[in-house]
Amino acid sequence: MALLLGNFLKKNRIILPTFLKQNFQLSKPHHVPNQQHSFVGCHRLTNATEPLLLWRNGSRCICFNTVPPRDTTGAHTRCGRFHTSAPRRALPAPLVWMVLKPLQKLMAIIVGRSIRKWWVALPDNRRHLLREWMWQRRWRLAAGAGLTLVIIAILLLTHLDESPLTGRTRLLVFSKENYMELAALVSEGYIEEFAKLMLPECDPRHQVVERVIQHLVQKNKDIPEVSEIDWTVHVVQDPKVNAFVLSNGKVFVFTGMLDAVADVHQLTIVLGHEMAHALLAHSAEQASLSHVVDLLSLILLTAIWAICPRDSLALLGHWAQGKLTQLMFSRPYSRKLEAEADEVGLQLAAKACADVRAGPVFWQQMEMRDRLMGEPELPQWLSSHPSHKNRYTHMDRLVPQALELRASCVCPPLPEADPRAVFAVNVRVLLENAKKQTKVQSEGEPMPRPCTGPVPSLPTAAITALTPQPMALTSGQENSVPILDNARTSLVVNPDETDSADQKVQCPR
Repeated sequence: MALLLGNFLKKNRIILPTFLKQNFQLSKPHHVPNQQHSFVGCHRLTNATEPLLLWRNGSRCICFNTVPPRDTTGAHTRCGRFHTSAPRRALPAPLVWMVLKPLQKLMAIIVGRSIRKWWVALPDNRRHLLREWMWQRRWRLAAGAGLTLVIIAILLLTHLDESPLTGRTRLLVFSKENYMELAALVSEGYIEEFAKLMLPECDPRHQVVERVIQHLVQKNKDIPEVSEIDWTVHVVQDPKVNAFVLSNGKVFVFTGMLDAVADVHQLTIVLGHEMAHALLAHSAEQASLSHVVDLLSLILLTAIWAICPRDSLALLGHWAQGKLTQLMFSRPYSRKLEAEADEVGLQLAAKACADVRAGPVFWQQMEMRDRLMGEPELPQWLSSHPSHKNRYTHMDRLVPQALELRASCVCPPLPEADPRAVFAVNVRVLLENAKKQTKVQSEGEPMPRPCTGPVPSLPTAAITALTPQPMALTSGQENSVPILDNARTSLVVNPDETDSADQKVQCPR
């Protein structure tokens, strides 16, 4: 609540009284060598009988009346010079909130438990008198509660914001500047954490991600949120299938994600999704909702510890209250933001001339991968992300609109073979072969030996198709450009050398 009040006062200017405007005006600071914070105060236009303390850029100026009252032509005031220390850098508001969040819950527990002990220690007659006192003033108490709700509603309404790309109305307690500062701290922490796992810039996988990110930025530079950010790529050697983009444009991609995508089109769609999170400030929006929900839940948490007769029951109620808050607010809102990022990310990829039909295929691949690895499939209402099935179904409905957007961007024509149809055929053939192998094993017949031929790789044109014609590669550069292997979904330097992905990259010093 303190953060809401602070942001409200910060957004609304405080108007000075009229007589102050008429009697005083601030002068420009005089430059003094080696004194960055020296300030010479204000010039007085008319007489004044009292000293006045004014502020300018963090420096103080006290104005004194130095001319006798009989001087009616106007007088100058003398101001002392004050040297102040350099302003200290304040912690970002979201970071302060994350530190205070557990302390707020602890305070609510202490207050609720103290109220319960105080009530138990009261004699019966005092309890009866207190109940009568509250009943007699019930309307006053109700009016006070209503006034509190009105103040909270006004504070929330003053922090409503419009999403830059979708136009959706949302609640933003934390400003963009605060979250940029927090993103800078978080990115420094990640860079320090992954320092030994970062791939060098000359690594083919780093170059592929760099080219895709720069192409997405170039084709979407008409969006102010894209052109204002300096995008930086970091590829981490880690088998996790993960990628994320911070609000300050720091892109982190794990090599497990590069192994999971089948081609550069899927990689473009995945990175477009992560960029959409940063452009829409979803982290600030989610933290704002969590902040407001936590503040309101403190009242319920205090009531739980005050009403429950024993600490064990209060702990159980505390746990149930946290789980209900997650299931009713946090996780549904997170799934909503993920769906919005899918939509905006597909639009970014369409403007970058990617084959947007590959988006649903990627999530179908992820669903099959989880099944083959035996990972349990949780119900969607228990997860912070939509299920793979709902995700590719939702994205499949967005493909026609994305194709129209792609066509309006004068992109090269797409191949006639739809990746969704090709994937469906491959899955059907795979299932038929699996049934045949199961039948052969049950009958005891020897299984046929698998073929051991060279693995075909994706042609270089699949990557250059995303690049504008002036940036197209010449024939002498084709073998030196990193590409994605279509069958093994890994990065190779030379399409003829399929084992080069397993070799360590030696970068020139």
